[in-house]
Amino acid sequence: MFGEQSTRTLLGPADPARRATIAPPRFPARDLISRAEATGPPVVGRRHARPSRRWVLTAGAVAVAAGTTAVVYTREASTVDRRGTGGGSGTALGGTVLAPVGYQYETDAQPAAAQLRQLAERLVAAPYEQHTGRYTYHRYVIWGDPTLASGPYVLGYVHEDETWHLSDGSGQQRTRQLEPQYPDQASRDFWQHNLNSGQVKDRNGAPINATQPPTTLPLPADDRSLPADPAQLAQFLKTQYGAGAACKEVEMAYLRYAIPRETRAQILRVLADVPGFLWRGEATDRAGRKGLAITFDDREHDEQELLIFDPDTGALLAGELIVLSRKRTSTYIVILETDLTDHLG
Repeated sequence: MFGEQSTRTLLGPADPARRATIAPPRFPARDLISRAEATGPPVVGRRHARPSRRWVLTAGAVAVAAGTTAVVYTREASTVDRRGTGGGSGTALGGTVLAPVGYQYETDAQPAAAQLRQLAERLVAAPYEQHTGRYTYHRYVIWGDPTLASGPYVLGYVHEDETWHLSDGSGQQRTRQLEPQYPDQASRDFWQHNLNSGQVKDRNGAPINATQPPTTLPLPADDRSLPADPAQLAQFLKTQYGAGAACKEVEMAYLRYAIPRETRAQILRVLADVPGFLWRGEATDRAGRKGLAITFDDREHDEQELLIFDPDTGALLAGELIVLSRKRTSTYIVILETDLTDHLG
């Protein structure tokens, strides 16, 4: 029998869920049915963005369960700042219309290898390296977990998570649902017309901005310590599958570990050896922090992967997935805090 990791390794870049964060199920079937029934019958259509890195419950599955058509829920790994940046003004649903994060070199970008190696040589200690504790703490915001789509019209749910991981990978998580966000104005207009604020709730039926009780994070099926050896680190980041896979694994590493300075430097050097990354220069993430950006333009799949690093510590600040042909944000994640602590909550 193949385990989860063996199966994902065999699939490699073809794995449709390789970008997904594996976590306890957020939406039981009964909640999906309730959400589908609440929206009424949406317009029949399909997603234009290629869902290559998402968990997808197809329109047919929802139609069978709820008697509706063309509703797609996706489980994505991506984020927003807790203040809900993105522009736009609130109406019935609230929420904002997203624009892709801009960066210094929109055109004529050069290969990122030399700049990544230079950044690796000048890193300073991160604040959490002055602390100790049993738990590795993270606070981050994810946009698109899940998304609700009818044809081309997408509503992306936003949540702020706090996690406390023990060394074995178990721990605790607390989630707060934020206002939804939209990849374009047409999507916002559509969902403003078809939903009202009373129907947009989190997975437990609580109102937006309500903080849920902590949930237990089980022992992971494949807990792996973060290696320091360059060859082992490259394998850990799945660089053998290319830049797209490496982007996902870097994001996951920064959501799981408080990475020490030398390993942060080594991650940058590993990425420098992966073909395809372009240096995009200065960028400001969705939390308003200045950083340095690289991208991988996957034109075969019409996607651009964006990573933004702290210019001093080299830590990952944010990741984003963009539909290239439409310059439209597909998913994003913003890592707001990392620390070491002995305390939960």
